[in-house]
Parts: sequence; structure tokens; C-alpha cells
Amino acid sequence: MDTPHKDGSSSSTSCFSHFCSSARRSKSLKPSSAGASGDLLVRRLGAFDLLLLGVGASIGAGIFVVTGTVARDAGPGVTVSFILAGASCVLNALCYAELSSRFPAVVGGAYLYAYTAFNEITAFLVFMQLMLDYHIGAASIARSLASYVATIFELVPALKGKIPPWVGHGGQELFGGTFSINILAPILLALLTIILCQGVKESSAANSVMTATKVLIVIVVIIAGSFKVDVENWSPFVPNGFKEILTGATVVFFAYVGFDAVANSAEESKRPQRDLPIGILGSLFICVVLYIAVCLVITGMVPYNLLGEEAPLAAAFTSKGLKYVSILISIGAVAGLTTTLLVGLYVQSRLYLGLGRDGLLPSIFAKVHPKRHTPVHSQVWVGIIAAVLGGLFNVRVLSHILSVGSLTGYSVVAACVVTLRWKRNIENQDSSKCMSTWCEGVICIVIVACCGFAIGVLYRFGASFIFMIVASVIAILACAALCCRQAYSEAPGFSCPWVPILPSVCIFFNFFLFAQLHYEAWIRFVVLSLISVVIYAFYGQYHANPRSDETIIYHMPPEEDRH
Repeated sequence: MDTPHKDGSSSSTSCFSHFCSSARRSKSLKPSSAGASGDLLVRRLGAFDLLLLGVGASIGAGIFVVTGTVARDAGPGVTVSFILAGASCVLNALCYAELSSRFPAVVGGAYLYAYTAFNEITAFLVFMQLMLDYHIGAASIARSLASYVATIFELVPALKGKIPPWVGHGGQELFGGTFSINILAPILLALLTIILCQGVKESSAANSVMTATKVLIVIVVIIAGSFKVDVENWSPFVPNGFKEILTGATVVFFAYVGFDAVANSAEESKRPQRDLPIGILGSLFICVVLYIAVCLVITGMVPYNLLGEEAPLAAAFTSKGLKYVSILISIGAVAGLTTTLLVGLYVQSRLYLGLGRDGLLPSIFAKVHPKRHTPVHSQVWVGIIAAVLGGLFNVRVLSHILSVGSLTGYSVVAACVVTLRWKRNIENQDSSKCMSTWCEGVICIVIVACCGFAIGVLYRFGASFIFMIVASVIAILACAALCCRQAYSEAPGFSCPWVPILPSVCIFFNFFLFAQLHYEAWIRFVVLSLISVVIYAFYGQYHANPRSDETIIYHMPPEEDRH
């Protein structure tokens, strides 16, 4: 009588056991000169190409808008906001640089690092969080680009004021604003997708031209504006207190996001172990310098409280009689948005390629065109998703749930740097102690993250400073445990300094920023994580490709590519 019940219970236990076993699988690198198995991309990107790729992904129209809007609250001290945010991004970039040097063989970025340092389910969760950011971000950028392009078209007298909203300006809203028709955004996305499908050489050339154009325009803007600076406008430098500067830093942090795109070009880099760190750190350094210079110019030209809301930089130059610079700013905004969108679509396709190879997504995403050496199916797919979102939906209402994926990815990458430094030191210990030591370290990392989030919440809601001190002390103790209770080895290739302190600071500050996001972003993180687990449970765990002792192997690049 009890047999059916026992069989059902046994089946449930077996399914759960299989899920746990699959979720704990991880990657490992097998040193080899044979190259990775399967379809490969072509190594055509040099250090300068990677540098322009990172700058192209990071500097968009935001340099002409965010600098001014934040300055309205922080005053001339917005410069300090950009310095603080830039310093935080430099710390994250150091973590990315080490891992890109450690794993130069294939595409994957944060997903690949999480798969190697942690396990399969963690990697899939990171991918899902990042991909939602990329999809919504691409659709939103496409809409902004369409608006700027439509504005340029209206410079033609015959078209001035005659372009309807559904073509490019915002969109024609339907059904209470849920749907918003925009024709130009999908057209622009289709054009960029075609360029990307032609090959990395062609898309890199397009990105290089557009990036060089916008950087030159920014330099012209800085030089032209410097002659109109009135140093009296810099006093007082911090009119609204340091809290506004710190709040401004949490906002402008996302203006630097994009350097991580370089890490996803590993399989197309000529000398990845040398060039990837150069591309990541070099592009970020250029962005920091340009942002700070623009901040000093705009706050010196016009009193901070008189800066406009929509286009503060353009309005500042117009007020000084420099209308030609305003036109240059519009052209620079188009170039900036185009490169940001181009690189964003490029990164998405490479992430889909990585998951298709691993079996966590259907194998069609793993196919590489035999002549053009690009993942055409993945590229077309991400173009279609962005076109549907950008052409039919009011994606702007979803903008406040963005940045969750970026912060999640940055935090996981920092944690990967710490955990991967443990492995060589503890691999000779007995199994039980190794597991215990590893879990102890992970718990310390989680405590640091939780303390960062807690302090962020306390700061956001103006709680007592005492609670923040308590949380800070707990985080410091957890970091001290990471330093004293674990043994660390030197990383091959580029080495992130001050491990585990520097990665712990990254994790702490990233979760502090996470707490500053809209509460709907928190809900999005939880809901998407649950959906990801369900997708993995029903598809991913059964289709993943373990190749050796439940470990998926990725080969290092050939010897000639590493030197």
C-alpha cells in the first residue's frame, strides 16, 4: 500500500539530488596549446582596439547630461563625486583585469569567472541578471539614439517639426503607456546588428571611428569651455554638504559602467593576457579624466544652480554664445550612443555564445559563421530582442530597475578573485577541511556584502550613525578573517593588489550602491533569481556539457597567442 508513496518520495529525492549535484558543477582550465574545442572566433583585436572598445562602451550621451544634472545638487563638488565613483570603478577594474588575464581563452566575462570560481547555478544567475540589464539597456539607448537622429533630421528645414513621435521622438503611447511605438529604434538596431554580423574587424573599425569622433568632440568641448570658465562659480565648492557629494557618487558610478565589455572579447584578442588588462584599465582611466574635465568646465562656466535639466552642457554653451559647440555636442551624443549600443549588442552575443557552448542554452547560440567568424545566430537574437523592446514597449519606465546586473556582476567578479586565490593553497588539504575552509571564506564574503547593503539602507533612510559603525566593524572583522584564516597565492599574469582587502572593499561598496537603487530593483533581483533557478532546474541542469569528471574544460589559447 505504501509503495507508490515511497516511489514518489524516492523520485523527488532523486530529482533534488541531481539538481544539487548539477548546480555544484564548475569549470576548470586545462593548460593546452590545442585551443578550445568547437567553433572559435578569430583573434583580430589588439590593445588599441580593446582600449577603444572600453571607451566606446563607457562614454555615451551621459557625459553631456549626467555631469550637469548631478552638479545641480552637488555643486562644483560633483568633481569629487566623479573622483570617488571613478576610484571605486578602478578597484572593480583591477579585479576584472586579473581574471581576464587568468582566463584569456574564451568569451564569458563575469559568467565564466563565476562558473570557474563557484559553480554552475551561480554562473547562470549572474548571466540572467546581466542579460536583463543588457536587453533593457539596449532598447532604452536605441530609443535615445532615435530621438537624437530625429533631431538631426529636423535640421533640414523641410522636416522641421514634421517628424511624428512614433517615428523617433519618444514614441506613440498606447494602452495607457504600456506600449509605445517607435519605428526608428528598430531600424537603427537592425543596421548595427548587420554591422556586427559582418565580423569583428568591421564592427571594431566602426566602433573605432565613432569612439574617436566622440572623444575628439569631448576634447573640443573641454578646450572651448575652459576659455569661458569663471573661477568664482567654483565657490562654494561644496554648497550642500558632503552627503550630496556621496549621493552624487552613487549616481555617476553607472556613467563608468562598460569597461567590463573588454573582458568579453577575450577570444578575439590577439594577446589577451597582456592586452585585456590594458584595455580594461586604460579605457577606464581615459573616462575618469574626461568626466572630471567636463565637470570642472561646466561648473566653471555657469553657476551650478542655473544648469538646465535636459541638456545642461549644451545649454551652458548656448548661454555663452557658443551655439556651434551645442551642435557638436548633439553629434557627439549620437556617436556616443551609437558606440555604447554597438558594444552592448556585441557583448550580449558573446555571452549567449558562451552559454550555448556550455549547454545552458540551446546549441544554436553556440554556432559561429564559418567565414565571418561571428556568432550570427546569437547576434541576430539579441538584435531582435532589443528591437521588440525598443520598438513596442515603453522601456523608460523600466530604467529604474537597471544597474542591478552590473553591480551583481562586479561583486561576483571581486569574490571570484578572492576564492580563486585560495584554491592552489588548499588543494592538498584533506577533503573535509578543504570544504570547511572554503565555506568559511565564502561566509565572510557574504557578511561583507550584507554589511555593505545594511549600511547603504541605513544611510538611505537616515538611521542613527551608531548602527552604521556597528555594521562597519562587523565588515572589518569579516575582512580580517579573510586575511588571517586563508592562504593566498600569486595570480598568473596580471595580479590584483592587496587581495583580499581590495576585492572586499569592492563588494562592500557595490552593495552599498545596490541599497541606493529603487526598491523595485530589489524586487527585480529576487524575482529574476527565482525565475532563473526554475529555468535551470527544467532545462540547464539536463543540457549542460560536463566533459571530464563533471567539469567543463576550456583550453588556454595557443602558445603564440599568449606571447
